[in-house]
Amino acid sequence: MGKASKGNRVIIQCECTTCRTSGMPGVSRYSTVKNRRKTTGRLELQKYCKYEKKHTLHKETK
Repeated sequence: MGKASKGNRVIIQCECTTCRTSGMPGVSRYSTVKNRRKTTGRLELQKYCKYEKKHTLHKETK
């Protein structure tokens, strides 16, 4: 049998940008999957933040 490849899909963490800058306790984070070959840059999604109680921009973290 051959060596198993890593594959194209990776699990990433997305973090709320407004929670990080506002100084509020707690930061909204989501985990999602992205295709490594098609999306080479950082992913940005509009997700619901339970601390801000509205949809905000969530950016991919390292």
